[in-house]
Amino acid sequence: SSLIWNLFLAWIPLLSSVLVYLISWSKRWLWVVSIACALVWLLFFPNAPYILTDFNHLTTNTGDAPLWFDVIMLVWFAWTGLLLGVVSLHIMHGIVTRLVGRISGWIFTIIVISLGSIGISLGRFLRWNSWDVLQEPLPILHDIWDWVRYPFSNLRIYGFTFLYSLLFLFVYLAFRAFSNVLQEQKDDEN
Repeated sequence: SSLIWNLFLAWIPLLSSVLVYLISWSKRWLWVVSIACALVWLLFFPNAPYILTDFNHLTTNTGDAPLWFDVIMLVWFAWTGLLLGVVSLHIMHGIVTRLVGRISGWIFTIIVISLGSIGISLGRFLRWNSWDVLQEPLPILHDIWDWVRYPFSNLRIYGFTFLYSLLFLFVYLAFRAFSNVLQEQKDDEN
C-alpha cells in the first residue's frame, strides 16, 4: 500500500522531466510552463529514491508474508524508484548542459542530489511530504533551521543526508558510465 503510493510519487519526477525536455525544444514562449514543470520535478524528485529508505520497515514486519517476500518486494520497488530518479536526473542534467554548459550541468546535478537527500531526510525523519512545501513551508523551514542551528543534536540526519547524497551520486555516475559505454558500442556498430 505505502510502497505503491511511494512508487506512484516516484513517477512524477520522470514525467515532469520528460515534459521539461519536450518543452525545452519548442517555442521560447513556453519557458513559463517549462519552469513550472521543472519546479514540480524538483519538488517530487526526492520521492523517487526515497523508497530505498523503506528497508527500515523490515525490522517491524508483522504481516503474514515471509521475510524473503518482503525483501524481494522492497528491492523491486526501491530499484524502480531509484531508476526513475536517475533517469529523470539524467534528462534534467542534459537539458541544463545543453542550455548553459557542461560545468553548470554537473553543478546543477550535485545541487539537486544534495537537495534531494535533504528532502529524503525531511520525509524519513520528520515525516514531511513533497506537497507540504506548498502547504506548510514555514514549519519545514523552521525544522531545517533547527538542523542548522543545532548541528550536534542532528548528527544522524547530517550523516544520513551526506551518505545518501554519496550513494545517489555513485548510482548516477554508474548509470552515466554504463550509458556512455552503450553509446560507444552503438557508435562502433554504425
